[in-house]
Amino acid sequence: MAKLYFSYAAMNAGKSTVLLQASYNYQERGMRTLILTAKLDNLSGSGRVASRIGVHADADTFCPKTDLLSLLQEAIQKQPLHCVLIDEAQFLTEQQVWDLAKAVDDLNIPVMCYGLRTDFQGKLFPGSAALLSIADTLREIRTICWCGKKATMVLRLDEHGKPIEHGEQVHIGGNESYTSLCRNHWSDREVR
Repeated sequence: MAKLYFSYAAMNAGKSTVLLQASYNYQERGMRTLILTAKLDNLSGSGRVASRIGVHADADTFCPKTDLLSLLQEAIQKQPLHCVLIDEAQFLTEQQVWDLAKAVDDLNIPVMCYGLRTDFQGKLFPGSAALLSIADTLREIRTICWCGKKATMVLRLDEHGKPIEHGEQVHIGGNESYTSLCRNHWSDREVR
């Protein structure tokens, strides 16, 4: 039975690495995967999922207007599809998450989503909120704060490494723009 999975974590927990490993495992057994990533996240280049440890793969992209159910139906018509893997799932819309659930239920394709749970202000992303609501399986991928505790929060930094309190929910950036912290150090805005 196919399921809708949501693996979530703070930044630098290895979400993309886990996604790429899952895709490799399927492909090693002769199975076809489809990797999708948000079009607006172009840190690794457009249409590319890359891990900090150096592994990467090409991916198709989605934006808020992408009809994911139609995209998956078309992909299946070309050749069998054994798993769909989605990086940066926090950027999905609520409707896209429901479309993925329909693909799981009607097309019997497992869909594995990987993304952030919350933004730098501690608020859920729309895609993450929908996935937390309807995913069949939730998985936390863990990383650590500078103090050694589990990091669950993300803090946005300015160009001088100082915490930013307000701003747009979406700002594409890497280690120069964000740091992962435990809730206590996130609340205190304590960066090291």
